[in-house]
Amino acid sequence: MIVIGIAGGTGSGKSTVVRRIIENLSDAQVSVLAQDSYYKDNGDMKLEDRQKINFDHPDAIEWDLLIDHIEQLRRGEEVGQPIYSYLSCTRSDETIPVQPHNVVIVEGILCLGVEKLRDVMDIKVFVDCESDVRLSRVILRDIVERGRSVEQVLVRYEDTVRPSHIQFIEPTKRYADIIVPSGGQNHVAIDILTQFIQKNLY
Repeated sequence: MIVIGIAGGTGSGKSTVVRRIIENLSDAQVSVLAQDSYYKDNGDMKLEDRQKINFDHPDAIEWDLLIDHIEQLRRGEEVGQPIYSYLSCTRSDETIPVQPHNVVIVEGILCLGVEKLRDVMDIKVFVDCESDVRLSRVILRDIVERGRSVEQVLVRYEDTVRPSHIQFIEPTKRYADIIVPSGGQNHVAIDILTQFIQKNLY
């Protein structure tokens, strides 16, 4: 089994890179664990307090559970990936079953920032993208998927997203084995990454 970590700023194109890797690995079965699913359950807090949480801070994630799930997949065991709602800022009682496959992708903005998590990765990838492009994508996503206004998105970007990117996300680029500029639009980098995975998989 190969464990691939894919990090990068909010709106950098990580999900697109993951999707294209899966499409390229037509002969391999791939499991995906999304870091966003492992946000701590904050159901004991008032909704207005939950909505103030900095989701770009490492303390917001239940890393031990994510690492445990990777280790279970390595042992050939099915895991129940949590379901997290950005609207209520809580976890669902239900989970998504994830089967063990020969490729496991862990995707999330902070996934290269935790040493214990890096230690279980075979390949570490950082998806790079210009800040103005990331911001435009974040605005569209948060309005459509998370019910926020443009003003709310911009305030959050200035208060938490941008400072956290500078402090916690951008520095993790140095841990990457492969940096993918221009996100999911960089077909050459994605093809090279896919070839590297295939070479080490079989």
